[in-house]
Amino acid sequence: MAIQSIDIFNVMVFQRQFYLDFCSGINVLIGENGVGKTTILKMIYAATQWSNEKTNPGKTKQLTDFFSNSLKDSSILKNAGRREENCYYKVSDGEHVFENHLPQNAVFNFDDWLGLNIPSVFIPSMEMLSHSKGFLAMNQKYTMPFDGTQTDIIVNASLPETREVSKLCGVLLKEISDAIEGVVVQENDIFYVMKNDGTKVDFSLEAEGLRKLGLLWKLIRNGLLEKGTILLWDEPEANLNPELYPLVVNVLLGLQKNGVQVFIATHSYNFAKYLEIRREKKEQVMFYNLYKAKDAIFCISAYKMEDLGKNPIMSADDQLLDEVYGL
Repeated sequence: MAIQSIDIFNVMVFQRQFYLDFCSGINVLIGENGVGKTTILKMIYAATQWSNEKTNPGKTKQLTDFFSNSLKDSSILKNAGRREENCYYKVSDGEHVFENHLPQNAVFNFDDWLGLNIPSVFIPSMEMLSHSKGFLAMNQKYTMPFDGTQTDIIVNASLPETREVSKLCGVLLKEISDAIEGVVVQENDIFYVMKNDGTKVDFSLEAEGLRKLGLLWKLIRNGLLEKGTILLWDEPEANLNPELYPLVVNVLLGLQKNGVQVFIATHSYNFAKYLEIRREKKEQVMFYNLYKAKDAIFCISAYKMEDLGKNPIMSADDQLLDEVYGL
């Protein structure tokens, strides 16, 4: 099952109706800060969480929980500059629609959406596994300054490893393991990288870029990135040495071939371009350039970066080249 579209009106930066169709492969959101890239990822993630058949309607996380656990009323996400009471977002898989009207805290099509059991993983831009010791227990007892995506990723990484992974996932695990020179283990709520030479490195002492790869290894090894899963990743390039971009891109393309639908938000032209040039079919990867004009958010979609029109990550590279060559 793949997410096919999202429809947003009057939520945060989306003052006017905003609609996007997605591909079933890798969806790459680009744009300057503040145009709603992360918001879109979190809305999709929230919708997939509602689809779980074990969800208790009285305890289900609201959209606010994925922005801050201190926000109690989802109507606060309503755009303050608009007076309309209509404030919603809709996520569809082509056959079913999840519709959340924020001011009324009302979810529509709940019975139809509940039970779809859409597995999903959200990787936030902030690295979390180095904070894992006692985190989940503390988070249940106290109001911690972390949102639902940040707590969920610790939960997902802490799950037991599957006995077997698919052949393709085994290949991806080997590639990541070679890069981090070991595997990831968890002992007493603490994550470590068990190096090939037998040394055990506390996750907090590992280079942050390698921690990101270690998290990816753990999610694959735990069987969470198998066919039918939705992977949402906010800024995969953050704290990652550019020489590792091709590795992460190859992993994402491999997961897509294995039936994982991917959504990423990135500010890196090089990372996005690697996805374009390394795909085998253009339909594997779709690009979306979000931009603001006349106090509204618009989007240009294309299979090639060059067809996105003027966009910030390409413009930044052009500006750098102009300065290098004194133009």
